[in-house]
Amino acid sequence: MSPLRILLWTSLALASGSLAAAFGWKQVFGDVVAVSRVERRDIVQTIVATGRVETPSRVEISTQIAGVVAEIPAIEGQRVRANDVLIQLQDAEVRANVALARAGIQQAEAQLLQMAEIKAPNAQQVLEQAKANELNAHNQFDRVSQLAGRGYATPVQLDEARRALDVGTAQVLVARLQVVATAPGGSEVKLAEAALDQARATLQLAAARLAYMTIRAPADGLVISRNVEPGAVAQPGKALLVVSPARETRLVVQIDERNLGLIAQDQPALASADAYPAEHFKAILVFINPAVDPARGSVEVKLSVPEPPRYLREDMTVSVDIEVARRSLVLVLPANAVRDSLSAAPWVLAVAGNRTIRKPVKLGARGAALIEIREGVVEGEAVVPAMDVGTKSGQRVRVRLI
Repeated sequence: MSPLRILLWTSLALASGSLAAAFGWKQVFGDVVAVSRVERRDIVQTIVATGRVETPSRVEISTQIAGVVAEIPAIEGQRVRANDVLIQLQDAEVRANVALARAGIQQAEAQLLQMAEIKAPNAQQVLEQAKANELNAHNQFDRVSQLAGRGYATPVQLDEARRALDVGTAQVLVARLQVVATAPGGSEVKLAEAALDQARATLQLAAARLAYMTIRAPADGLVISRNVEPGAVAQPGKALLVVSPARETRLVVQIDERNLGLIAQDQPALASADAYPAEHFKAILVFINPAVDPARGSVEVKLSVPEPPRYLREDMTVSVDIEVARRSLVLVLPANAVRDSLSAAPWVLAVAGNRTIRKPVKLGARGAALIEIREGVVEGEAVVPAMDVGTKSGQRVRVRLI
C-alpha cells in the first residue's frame, strides 16, 4: 500500500473516532437491537382445548315378566358380549306350556289330516249310498202309485212310499252338504285350519315367554352394578343389572367460537389426560355441534380415540391440541416478532440497511411459536421483536441476531 493511501485511511479513522467521540456511538452507528430473521420452515397450527372423556350410556337390564331368579352368571366388573346370559329365571312351568302348545299343534295337524284321508272320502261314500237309497225309494213310490191306481194298494201304503222317498231325498241333500264341508275350502276344513293356526300362535306365545325367562346382554359392554340375587322375585320394570355398552372412546371439548371457522371433521389431534400429562394419544375430530353456547361463547366438539390407552377412564379431564393447518417450507417469523397480530392490520418493524422500517404483513397459519408470513417480507430479512418497544420506525440501528 502506498504512503498516500495509508495516510488517507488513517485520516478517515481519526475522523470517525472524533465524530463518534463528539456525538456518541449510538448517534453515529445506532443502537444495537436484537432481531429475528425471516426463514422458510414447516409450521403446524393447532387449537388447544380442554374437556373430558365422554361418559358412555348406561342400560338398565330388567325382566318383561315376573319370575324367580334361578342364577346370575354375570357379576359386577365383568365384560360381556352381545347375547351372553346375564340372568336366568326359573322356567319349568313355561317349558311345560311350550310342550303343551306343541302337542296342540300335533293334534290340529292330525285333525286336518283325518279330514283329508277319512272324513272327505267317507262323506263321498255316504252321498253315493244316499243317492242309491233315494233311487230305490223313488222306484218303490212309482210301483205303489201304479198299484193304488188299480186298487191293489191302500192309501196308507202310498203315504209310506212317499215318506220313504222324502227321507231319501233329504239324506242326499245332507250327504252333499257333508261332502262340501269336508272338501278343501269347506267349513269343516276351515275350522280345522283355524284350530291349527291357533295352536301355532299358542306355541309362539309360549316360546316368547320362555325366551323372556333368559335375560341376555343387548350388546358388548361392562356390568356396572347388580341389584338382584338368586331366589329373589324379579318384577317387570325394576333394574336388575346396569350395563355400560362398549363403544368407541370419545373426548368432548369446548372450542372458542372465534375458532369455529378453523375446525373441520377428520382433523387430527393429540391429547393427554391431566392425570398422565407425559402420556399422549391420538384423536380425530368427528363431530361439531351446530349450536353455539351463548353463555360461554363456545362450541362443543367431539373427538374419537382409535386406540385409547388403558389408563383412560370416563369423565377424565383431558387437554387436546387439534391440528387445523399444516404448511411446508413457508416464510415464518417468531410469533413475538409480529405486532398487532390479532388485528386486521398486523405489521413488523423490519431493518433495511441500517434503519428500521414499518411493514404491513399478511399472516397465514399460526403455530405455537411461529407465524406464517404470506406477504410483506422476504426470506432472510431482519425483524425487530414486538417486545422491543423502545425502537421506533426510521431509527438507525445495528442488528444482533437472536
